[in-house]
Amino acid sequence: MEFTELVKKRYSCKKYDSRKVEREKLNAILEAGRLAPTAKNTQEQHIYVLESEENLAKVDKASPCRYGAPTVLAVAYDKNQIYTYPGGKRTSDSEDAVIVATHLMLAAANEGVDSCWLNCFDPEMIEKDLNIPENEEIVMLLDLGYAAEGAGPLPNHENRKPLSETVTYM
Repeated sequence: MEFTELVKKRYSCKKYDSRKVEREKLNAILEAGRLAPTAKNTQEQHIYVLESEENLAKVDKASPCRYGAPTVLAVAYDKNQIYTYPGGKRTSDSEDAVIVATHLMLAAANEGVDSCWLNCFDPEMIEKDLNIPENEEIVMLLDLGYAAEGAGPLPNHENRKPLSETVTYM
């Protein structure tokens, strides 16, 4: 699919059916995350693929937003591998994880897999419940699956400000 068409078509799915994401498609999605750029190529991301009923229940405990997705990707970064930018005030930590997550989300759409970016979750709870190493921090969760019948974009999905309100040429 052409890229602009892909980003216009993609939406945050809020209702999934029970079909599992095929391993081939999941691997293509994960490969897109692996290839995402990171500061100084630190590749500090770690992606947890949550598919078991036990782990999905842990997601449900930490967030009201799984919407029945059969797969959830937890995107984390290793606090010991981050790059500190000149000036010492910023690091690449969550920034790189978000770039990876965006690649995952768009690759899912390219594979015909629906997704929803979750930032409404208790990170400490999910990290503890999943036994995430202390040197890692989960930045976001990504629901993956196939939209249930009747699911679709929210009514405001296509409402976008014009470029003139979001871009300044200097």
